[in-house]
Amino acid sequence: MSDTSGSQTNITDRQQVQLLERVTGSVLTTLPCCVFLFIDVTMLFTLRSKPVFCETSRYVLLYNLLFADTVQMALGHLLYLVAAFRLFLTYPVCGFLILLACFTTTIAPLTLLVMSLERYVAVCYPLRHTTIITIRNTGVAIVVIWAFSSLNILTRVLLLLEFPFKDLESLQMKEFCSGVYVLLGPRSKDYDRAFICVLFVSAGVAISFSYFGVIIAARSASTDKASARKARNTLLLHLVQLCLILSSTMFDPLFMALSGILTRLVFVRLYTVLYVCISLFPRCLCSLIYGIRDQTIRPVLMHHLCCGFLKPAVSNSK
Repeated sequence: MSDTSGSQTNITDRQQVQLLERVTGSVLTTLPCCVFLFIDVTMLFTLRSKPVFCETSRYVLLYNLLFADTVQMALGHLLYLVAAFRLFLTYPVCGFLILLACFTTTIAPLTLLVMSLERYVAVCYPLRHTTIITIRNTGVAIVVIWAFSSLNILTRVLLLLEFPFKDLESLQMKEFCSGVYVLLGPRSKDYDRAFICVLFVSAGVAISFSYFGVIIAARSASTDKASARKARNTLLLHLVQLCLILSSTMFDPLFMALSGILTRLVFVRLYTVLYVCISLFPRCLCSLIYGIRDQTIRPVLMHHLCCGFLKPAVSNSK
């Protein structure tokens, strides 16, 4: 009898320790996530606070990129909390959240692609930049990006409809809500791999092409050396940001691979570390990479972050 009560006590203690770990991990990840969400929302407000940001193509594109990353960060953390507290959603609810996350994930690399081409035109064709890169053309590019992302989601929905949901005992999921468990058929998985590969290879090629084009143009005597150097550094940042976004797409496959070889306790602990390093951290860097570095955005952003106590001195430097 004492052995039975002792084993029950050990199980209760273990469950309490696991609950404490989940709560601690959730708090430690939620606090920085909320801080960066506040910074992102403030920067989104900043990019709509002055005419110079609304009338400059690269800032309009940056707004689109930051909006997608902000939504993705919020969705990613919501899914993390759902998994951390072992809340099992229904397939329709989980599918909606995953498809929305896929939608924003597609927007980010395509926006980086357009931003890279904008810098390429600015350096290599400076006399035609104002006629090619207009607010109207930028708006058209953003509409195309969102349309392409919507087409991707529509294709995923059509592939999901092939799955025989009527054969399921219940629409309640038996696993955590994750993109891995929503890809219910082999065609969905094949499409997902092919789409991610084509998307990121295309964006990487476009950014690399723009980068080397700027390097070649910088050797020309007629090219502004300072402008070419800034454009080259910006393109490198685009490439770094693309790699960070790509790393975040590896979270679900890595999560699936580790779940089959690790014990439950070790996996739960490692899940938090992987979420912070692979999913949360890359999204947090977007506002820091582009906002703090830009001499025009930085003073206005700091002014809003400090609740108006810091007087902005807007610079026209690009």
